[in-house]
Amino acid sequence: MRVLLVPNIGNARALDATRELVSHLDVRGHTPVLTDGDALAAGLDERAVSIADLGVPDLAVALGGDGTILKTVHVLGGADVPILGLNLGRLGFLSGADGSDPAGSVDAALAGEGTLERRMTLAGSVTVGGRSAGEYRALNEVYVGRGSAHRAVEVTINVAGEELTRYVCDGVIVATATGSTAYALSAGGPIMSPRASGMLLVPVAAHTLRARPLLLGPDEVVDLVFGDPARSDACVVVDGDTVPCRSTLDRVTVRRDARDVTLVRLDGRHFHRVLRDTFLRG
Repeated sequence: MRVLLVPNIGNARALDATRELVSHLDVRGHTPVLTDGDALAAGLDERAVSIADLGVPDLAVALGGDGTILKTVHVLGGADVPILGLNLGRLGFLSGADGSDPAGSVDAALAGEGTLERRMTLAGSVTVGGRSAGEYRALNEVYVGRGSAHRAVEVTINVAGEELTRYVCDGVIVATATGSTAYALSAGGPIMSPRASGMLLVPVAAHTLRARPLLLGPDEVVDLVFGDPARSDACVVVDGDTVPCRSTLDRVTVRRDARDVTLVRLDGRHFHRVLRDTFLRG
């Protein structure tokens, strides 16, 4: 089987585990591969493939924390490949194994053990000057907020074609249930079970007493419209990565993406246990 390994290249433990997994998978007749940059960082140049030549691996293994799983999602693009996260980071909400036995966890995943979780993703469309300026996919969230001028933005929020409200704020987060434990949580949004289907709309530092996070249906369309050029200097951030900033934005449209992400869960690392151990225990 062809196995994509995606390490956190800033984590020495993750790089060591990656090298060990390459040897382990070789012995078992599998084909481990890494993207060019990851292979260089791990000293595994002979395993490097370009993203264009990656194809559709049988399994992707993210070695790090939740950020490494997000990285893996974006490396895979729209390919429907099960992702096993080995938690070698801090939180590990998305991880399917604790990282103590990488080889055993990967063997179990390749053998079809564990459970598969489907997670919805978002599609974000950016419009500048009346023209499309990019299409982006997010597992956690699409955030639109203060740009290089560091001024608050004024944004009108339309849902399902109807104007809902208008904020002067630092920004607005549109998040999935998966992303409810990420930036949306820090901004005062609720925690959603990954079994819930829906989108969170969370204003960030809105200059009003009426701002509240909202839970929307999974198939609703959110338009963030910037009508005042003096307050439309904003940047778009997708899963923590800033996309090319423009001088001003017209609108950002967020809807459910047709492609879900599949996560592999092993060793009882279910959402509510991680939630309890991370946030709810004193």
